[in-house]
Amino acid sequence: MTNYELRFEKRSIQPGAFRLFTWAIFFVFSGFGAFAQVSATIDSTTIEIGDEIRYKMQVEADSTQIVVFPEGQTFTPLEVIESQKIDTSRNGKRFNLTKEYALTQFDSGHYTIPRQKVVIGDKVFFTDSLKVEVKDVLVDTTKQKMYEIKPLVDVDAKFAFDWKKWLLWIGSSLLILGLIAFFVFRRKKRKANKENELPPYERAILALQKIDESHLLEKDSHKEYYSQLSDTARKYIDEEVYDHAMESTTDELIMRLDEEIRSGNLNLDKTTIEELKNVLKTADMAKFAKSKPDIITARADRNVIEQVIHKTKSAIPEPTEEELLADEEYRKTVAEKKRRKRIIFGSLAAVGVIVTTLLIFILVKGYDVVKDTLLGHPTKELAETEWITSAYGSPPVTVATPRVLIRNAYQMTEEQKQILKGNETFVYGSLAGNFYVVVTTVQYKQPTEIELDKVVEGVVGKFESLGAKNISVKDEEYETLGGAKGVKVFGDLEIVNPVTKKKQKNSYLMLNFAENGGFQQITLVYDVEDRYAKDVAERIINSVELRNTK
Repeated sequence: MTNYELRFEKRSIQPGAFRLFTWAIFFVFSGFGAFAQVSATIDSTTIEIGDEIRYKMQVEADSTQIVVFPEGQTFTPLEVIESQKIDTSRNGKRFNLTKEYALTQFDSGHYTIPRQKVVIGDKVFFTDSLKVEVKDVLVDTTKQKMYEIKPLVDVDAKFAFDWKKWLLWIGSSLLILGLIAFFVFRRKKRKANKENELPPYERAILALQKIDESHLLEKDSHKEYYSQLSDTARKYIDEEVYDHAMESTTDELIMRLDEEIRSGNLNLDKTTIEELKNVLKTADMAKFAKSKPDIITARADRNVIEQVIHKTKSAIPEPTEEELLADEEYRKTVAEKKRRKRIIFGSLAAVGVIVTTLLIFILVKGYDVVKDTLLGHPTKELAETEWITSAYGSPPVTVATPRVLIRNAYQMTEEQKQILKGNETFVYGSLAGNFYVVVTTVQYKQPTEIELDKVVEGVVGKFESLGAKNISVKDEEYETLGGAKGVKVFGDLEIVNPVTKKKQKNSYLMLNFAENGGFQQITLVYDVEDRYAKDVAERIINSVELRNTK
């Protein structure tokens, strides 16, 4: 902004000149004051970490001037978390523009919001800098317990995979493609079957009509034209007169027809046989010697074949009843073979779709997950089922488990009855199974000091009594989220599976507490090679809580 300096000299000024000078100074400064005004305010000078400061910037300017407010992170060291739209109001020929920013800071201390630049027309204005204080959030440690930072733990990266959704999309896509292919194939097959279901005579006439519609002669395709013409005549004769007509040479076919005429099986004149022979010879020349008869001759040959078919139909004697029955049996056999073929192809297609889907899932998710999802896995089902949170025993132990623990009937001895007020055990599974959970609570009649270190010493003996061997023992202090302190015992052991008679290596976790005048113990044993068991065990352990624990 331009600064103006007034210089005064000792001179005698006439009263009229002095008044004129005073008004001139007034208009100069009032003119610049009316040019633009910029101010900035904040709603608070003190906030807690993470709270918002509302920074409001106001500009008064002429309606013809362009005003540019600051954007971006110009408020450093504070962060801009929101920049609102400009609010505009009119005051005569001037505009009042207001813009708000939401600022914050996540470290405590004293900060200065720097001057902000506002461009009005071709002039630059700056706001005043403002000081703010960011305070720490006070934590009441008597109500909110503080915990040490846990060490880093290596975890397996898990790909978020919704197999049901993938199965739906892939299955739907394959189903749609399969249906399209099925209907296209079925349509072609129906059309072919419909033609095949026609009597030989009608099929032969239909074939001649297709030859006429193909316009092969106009395309100068004499070889193809005569091939189709020759095949039409041979197929008809093959089905009605001689069943080797397709693979016979022209001379062999004519010789066979002559024999049929002599034997009385075919009532056909020699002229027709001779015309057929000439057309077949011409067809052989067109197919093998690249001969090209003229169009008139080619069409005449087509008419000859049609007449041969007509005359052959009339020359064939009516079939006997035995022949009709044999033909019907043959047709049934052919139909049954076709039906079995359709079933086989349909089954293979279904198996192909299933196998393709499984391969896709295996490539994306892995073989083990797909196998466990389709065939089932006992521990995987435990992990994915709806869990139950319940309190067991007295003093009660609250724990979340995938299955309700069953009370184990236990009869105290007379000696135990003298000391104990109660002894309860709740169990799920077995030590040699995939997963084993035991919750035990003991309540004493008299106040008793329990030494948890001795419990650790007795772990080996306890597992050995159940048939375990090669037991490793580690222990450490443990504290629940609710503040109950105890001892965590963990390690590995081996046990013989009673079903497979093989050694099974298990891991175990055991939590021991002496709370509320009693003793509480939570034991988990699971197969080391079970890829789901560890997660289930950790979830159970993390849910353990002692009621009424302060």
